[in-house]
Amino acid sequence: MIKPRLNTVSPLLTDDKLSVHFIDVGQGDSAFIEADGVTMLIDSGEESETDKVIHYLKEMGVKKLNYVIGTHPHSDHMGGLYKIIDEFSIGEVIIPPLPDDAIPTYRFFDRFLDSCDDKGLSITESEAGRSIFLGDAKAEIVAPAGTGYEDLNDYSVCLYITHGENTFLLTGDAEALSETEMTESGRLGHADVYKAGHHGSGSSSTQALLDAVTPDYAVISCGTENPYGHPHDSTIQRLSAFTDKIFRTDLCGTIVFESDGKALTVRTERD
Repeated sequence: MIKPRLNTVSPLLTDDKLSVHFIDVGQGDSAFIEADGVTMLIDSGEESETDKVIHYLKEMGVKKLNYVIGTHPHSDHMGGLYKIIDEFSIGEVIIPPLPDDAIPTYRFFDRFLDSCDDKGLSITESEAGRSIFLGDAKAEIVAPAGTGYEDLNDYSVCLYITHGENTFLLTGDAEALSETEMTESGRLGHADVYKAGHHGSGSSSTQALLDAVTPDYAVISCGTENPYGHPHDSTIQRLSAFTDKIFRTDLCGTIVFESDGKALTVRTERD
């Protein structure tokens, strides 16, 4: 079921529902998940976009984030994550297990580490197979499953979320290698909602992954007239073979899915 567009930010849910918010942060990623008062933020977008995320969360009444996940240390995902940590009460911070030669020396990552240290927060390395419970919803970490990747995108922390009969797959910027590992792991099933990897890049959302998850809805987080040409035509064509319900933040603004364990509804900021 598709509801009218999202005119105002909804308050936190107080019943047994799950909400998944794909926040429009331009050419970047940020997603907020909440169920039964348990909250999770995945990425923050670029530093310049993070104040928008903070405002969005505060409008919903968020004071604490039980889980903060930085999928991988690229600035369009973690550029402003230090601001999130400075602004809210934080439970657990999760990032991928990065070997020494893959740890970036970027300013935004140093500020992220400093903010965690200032608040006395330890950083947890993601582990494939771990389940995180948000009320009645279960978020299983399905990647990264290996190490030694040549492409930092393949270190992306990926989640397969189950809420009753409804399922979601969020894959950060995972490329074909990590997608192959996910499909071969046996951890994936059908995904009602699939957040397309790497902003709709042609090197993600491979045919093998889509065949494994057969999405009913697809979400692409990308910026208007971005210089990368995201989403790529090849990705749109592959997704279109499974669904015509493709939502893009550059066109729709923020996109919110709500699950009651059976039905799914979706609202968008813009038509």
